[in-house]
Amino acid sequence: MKNVGYYNGKIGPLEEMMIPMNDRAVFFGDGCYDATLCANHIPFALEDHLDRFYNSLRLLEIPFTMSRAELTAELMKVMDAADDDEVMLYWQCSRGTAFRDHAFPGPEVKPNLLIYARPYKIVPMDRTLKLITMEDTRFLHCNIKTLNLIPSVIASQRAKEAGCDETIFHRGDIVTECAHSNVLILQNGVLRSHPANNLILPGITRKHLLELAKENGIPTNEDPFTVQELMEADEVIMTSSGALCNQVVEVDGKPVGGKAPQLLKILQDAYTKKFKTYTKQI
Repeated sequence: MKNVGYYNGKIGPLEEMMIPMNDRAVFFGDGCYDATLCANHIPFALEDHLDRFYNSLRLLEIPFTMSRAELTAELMKVMDAADDDEVMLYWQCSRGTAFRDHAFPGPEVKPNLLIYARPYKIVPMDRTLKLITMEDTRFLHCNIKTLNLIPSVIASQRAKEAGCDETIFHRGDIVTECAHSNVLILQNGVLRSHPANNLILPGITRKHLLELAKENGIPTNEDPFTVQELMEADEVIMTSSGALCNQVVEVDGKPVGGKAPQLLKILQDAYTKKFKTYTKQI
């Protein structure tokens, strides 16, 4: 199968899979998800993604009883069924199937697990990106990888309409993250990111990039920075599971970055090596 779907143990072509109308994900987005890129049938940084997934479940109070080992086994089944060496592996858990009621259903209702794997090529490191900015109007639980993504959907559409790749969110003057990515800056030799609090998703790629910076002698700082600091930064970097460390060259139609290419290359080379080593490509 090219696109593989899974729902509560059943595997089949993604295009043919169906879910119940009363799945609470349909009515309320009542669930959470995670995803990672796989190469050579190896999910990159899977343990980190599982940590975040189970933390989101905990914060949403979803009684998911499948162990990490059991979930990993189901994920591997779906990934192995995909007819491609590079796939995006996605999984989500909703609170379960019950008639529409805002309050949680009773304990007899069990969570639903949905998984899919689709061919996906990682964004090349040498691809540069153009972004726009928008006020961050999301709720105050951005650290949960919830299914409630309407603000990010709207922001992504605005970026598409502007002929850009992503949208940078800011609360007032403070940059938080992007619609479906993290954003960092290089400034005076320091790699800077918004702190991993409730205002951003703790990106796994972001985490590894900060670690790689330290390993390569580049100081890091996780204090908030402003939109002006971003516009004046030596380099602006976007990270996600599908785009590990890409240079941003334009924000709101104005050129940014381009002042620390050597440091940027150190980070990009280090991440390329880490990904290829982890997925046994070298």
